[in-house]
Amino acid sequence: MRSHLLNGLTAEHYRRSVTEGVERVAAKLATTDRPFTGVTPDALAPVIDAIDLDRPLGDTGAVLDELEDVYLRDAVYFHHPRYLAHLNCPVVIPAVLGEAVLSAVNSSLDTWDQSAGGTLIERKLIAWTAARIGLGPAADGVFTSGGTQSNLQALLLAREEAKSDAPGKLRIFASEAGHFSVRKSAKLLGLGPDAVVTIPVDHDKRMQTVALARELERCARDGLVPMAVVATAGTTDFGSIDPLPEIAGLCAQYGAWLHVDAAYGCGLLASLKYRDRIDGIERADSVTVDYHKSFFQPVSSSAVLVRDGATLRHATYHADYLNPRRMVQERIPNQVDKSLQTTRRFDALKLWLTLRTMGADGIGQLFDEVCDLAREGWRLLDADPRYDVVVEPSLSTLVFRYLPAAVTDPAEIDRANLAARKALFASGEAVVASTTVAGRHYLKFTLLNPETRTADIAAVLDLIAGHAEQYLGVSLDRAS
Repeated sequence: MRSHLLNGLTAEHYRRSVTEGVERVAAKLATTDRPFTGVTPDALAPVIDAIDLDRPLGDTGAVLDELEDVYLRDAVYFHHPRYLAHLNCPVVIPAVLGEAVLSAVNSSLDTWDQSAGGTLIERKLIAWTAARIGLGPAADGVFTSGGTQSNLQALLLAREEAKSDAPGKLRIFASEAGHFSVRKSAKLLGLGPDAVVTIPVDHDKRMQTVALARELERCARDGLVPMAVVATAGTTDFGSIDPLPEIAGLCAQYGAWLHVDAAYGCGLLASLKYRDRIDGIERADSVTVDYHKSFFQPVSSSAVLVRDGATLRHATYHADYLNPRRMVQERIPNQVDKSLQTTRRFDALKLWLTLRTMGADGIGQLFDEVCDLAREGWRLLDADPRYDVVVEPSLSTLVFRYLPAAVTDPAEIDRANLAARKALFASGEAVVASTTVAGRHYLKFTLLNPETRTADIAAVLDLIAGHAEQYLGVSLDRAS
């Protein structure tokens, strides 16, 4: 069994095995003609359940053959131009190379004596991102597993900086279009059910600053503590960007920590055309970025950045076996001093190789392309009498609803849209998402693939209309 351990003696075995795996995936990518096969859980589950994990196959080729049946054949392929559903991006090759390297070396980024150069690479990327945001010379941060963890850590710091001995008085203000992780974080932080105050949005799904000002004033009047305001630069449902300068001004007025959730919109940090859409982000106390959304990185690759690196001390604990206090005086750079995680992958390497190969402008160009595509898609939807489109895109998301000419019952239209999405997914021809707007069911394109064309959007719209009409035809036949 030692022949399977990766070391100097097995380097050739490693090379052959990884090459064989890469060739299988490359062949799959080259021949996949749709984003999904349409396989159902009932069809796939028995295949996987039948595998006896206590009886290994032993041979890499046989294992990869089996993997074809249980995963590769039926995987949802985000690289396909008609995958239009969630915030999943196709990935760039330098980042995939980074994934291969970091997995093989297997550095852990918690302490210097486990990572050495990896620690400094991560710190360099944090400094680079903070500079792109404009947070100032005292800024710092750390890589995380994703936006949910980044938001949790930011709100942990905000709670501690609020310096309140009455947690029940702490309040977090967030847009009704903001991410669910804000409420989840409040619960994990031990705050009460009333801790998160929801602020309504305007027609463009942006936080209403007049409503925020009113709630902050009420908070002060009632003797409560405005712990944090969470502004969003790229909401999950609409890609909307809250009015950051105005929100920053209100935070300064009322002494609230400003956290900007830019998990989606962080791609604008590299944009060649649309960077001004997140003007005001430089006034944040903390920022969430998800490189695995709009920097075309593999999952996971995220970070939380803070204006004042000293606030990261609220996540610091010292263990004698790992990062004893003396190491601080010795200026040994242990990233675990800043992180909620202990053992942590060297995910920063993927972004490092991407920047060193493509440059920030290369990333920005790709993100600009999908933003431009969303604008073209919006024009298609706005001109199509079959569809109601909610808002003009700020990033690369389109939310819309099929409106059949012969049906006016909103509940039946809901069912037609849901049925169309389900049928489209089952066909495997395209994958789209869904959400609700004012209690009604809508469909959603999240455009993150520069290879997607306007023709793909038009074709998928025709497919949706066809599936919806088929459902309505059957439904009306049954009713009669």
